Amino acid sequence: MRILLVEDDDQLAQRLSERLRGAGFAVDLARSREEGEAWPDMDMLAAVILDLGLPDGSGLDLLRGWRLRRVACPVLILTARGSWQDKVEGLNLGADDFVVKPVRFEELLARLHALLRRQIGVRGTWLEVEGVRLDVISGEVESEGQPITLSKQEFRLLHLFLRHPGQVLSQGAIVEHLYDLDTHRDLNAVEVLVSRLRRKIGAGRIRTLRGLGYRFGAA
Repeated sequence: MRILLVEDDDQLAQRLSERLRGAGFAVDLARSREEGEAWPDMDMLAAVILDLGLPDGSGLDLLRGWRLRRVACPVLILTARGSWQDKVEGLNLGADDFVVKPVRFEELLARLHALLRRQIGVRGTWLEVEGVRLDVISGEVESEGQPITLSKQEFRLLHLFLRHPGQVLSQGAIVEHLYDLDTHRDLNAVEVLVSRLRRKIGAGRIRTLRGLGYRFGAA
């Protein structure tokens, strides 16, 4: 899943991006309010981590603009500005959580996962569809109770399917969800990735709809 990190501190942005990629996310980086306002595919993001103190304006104004445009993805504010007034304003403008720097990465990651679970109405850490289970925290995967080992990209793809059971996902949509903008994107790679995942969880679980894409689980 892709995350947009809006952070102007280059060192912090690099550290966070590396840790988030290590946790299984694809990470895009915007370093200013202007970049955030012009981001091309907000509807393809799983979440946004937003700093408030940007060099060309307030992150709160950026958040306000997104919500006025009906951008619906979860937004986690990560900022050194920790007054209760900032928290209230951020939450009232549509933020889903508010974390004050400095914060341990483990807490930030836990809050991010909590946001993603709330988005799809799941309370625990396991996602399960038709006998396939995935733990978003530990990375464990099971099919009919049997453990399965997946690569990072296979895990991301399965995670995407389990978040959208019964929905048709085009190759283009899968690419947008799995790869950050700086990564070379190849639609043929999606076909290969789906084929590898099928071999591990069962070929019949992922249906190909010619000209449309792929569907996991019943319609």
